Amino acid sequence: MKIKDLTAYLESIAPLRFQESYDNAGLIVGNPSDDIKGIMVSLDATEDVIQDAIDQGCNVLVSHHPIVFSGIKQFNQQNYVHRAVIKAIKHDIALYAIHTNLDNVLQHGVNQKIAQRLGMKELSILKPNVSHHEEENYEVGSGILGTWTGPEAPIEALQKIKFAMKSGVVRYTTLLDRPIRKVAICGGAGSFLLKHSIEAECDLFITADYKYHEFFDADNQILIADIGHYESEFFTIELLAELVTDKFPNFAPHYTKVNSNPVNYL
Repeated sequence: MKIKDLTAYLESIAPLRFQESYDNAGLIVGNPSDDIKGIMVSLDATEDVIQDAIDQGCNVLVSHHPIVFSGIKQFNQQNYVHRAVIKAIKHDIALYAIHTNLDNVLQHGVNQKIAQRLGMKELSILKPNVSHHEEENYEVGSGILGTWTGPEAPIEALQKIKFAMKSGVVRYTTLLDRPIRKVAICGGAGSFLLKHSIEAECDLFITADYKYHEFFDADNQILIADIGHYESEFFTIELLAELVTDKFPNFAPHYTKVNSNPVNYL
């Protein structure tokens, strides 16, 4: 199987045209015509993860986050991005990222995976992308809406989320005096979707990367749960492995053994 066979399939799940303008999803390093010897899936494409791919005999690394976001004029090993790209090229490791395009699709997307981990039902896009309303076979947009497993006290819902998502810390706003029934989710940084979550009459908004002053915006209208960026997207690794295995059963992907979370908890 060629690298282009894998990328074509992944882009049939999450077309590159669905990525955000700031993003850099797609084949970042590598020759599409090269044969695949082994596939590794990861959240990040750091130097340590690339070394893990080398050690496990994989020449293709499929990560959620791109290692390169913007233009680079020099590769001189001055930072972790340079070092990762140089290592990948030196060892003939193809780097493929499937980022906000995978965030923005409902079916097989990042947010659907989170919702499934939490047992949610009746899923739909929170903020549909108007420019893609005519797209066939795709529901596209930011965030996801769904119903909770059943009415549940807010603190119990938070405990369930912490356990299911393996979060080291859950930061949350004032517990409201009503059960959790309707929930919005956005893996990664999602504060831009708070307004839409409130307008959708959600009881709970699960996301990450909330700043101190942004928590005030809940304004006793909704419960915000910040579960951590890495934690909110960790199970994307499992999602990628499932997608690859379903399509190419002879190329069972390797999970990275590297914990690339740059945040530690005391």
